[in-house]
Amino acid sequence: MNSFNWYQTIIKPTWAPPSWLFGPVWSVLYTIIALSFGVVFYKLFTKQIPFSVALPFILNLVFNFAFTPLQFGLRNNLLASIDIVLVLVTLIWALFAIWPYAKWIALVNIPYLLWVSFATVLQITITYLNR
Repeated sequence: MNSFNWYQTIIKPTWAPPSWLFGPVWSVLYTIIALSFGVVFYKLFTKQIPFSVALPFILNLVFNFAFTPLQFGLRNNLLASIDIVLVLVTLIWALFAIWPYAKWIALVNIPYLLWVSFATVLQITITYLNR
């Protein structure tokens, strides 16, 4: 059974968005992430910000990219839930860390924050329903 079929068979809450919505949403969010996080890394390499400000952005990317292999590769809802919580926590940390240096980066990532907050509740709910 491929990952798409597997995801269709697990129990999801009635308020879960349709599967087709995730691709377009993440396409927009990854554009925001690429541009804004790119500026953070540029500022790090040009010594405009300390490493401690860039660290949560780095961790956020690691946890973000780990989600799909955990959820769809391993098909492990519990690990995916833990991971998405780490995505949310590192994103909040990152937005607070960058605020004194570049408020616009924090503001432009509000859609990412809203989606990850929703995705966290969704993933934890899916994990609970499929225990």
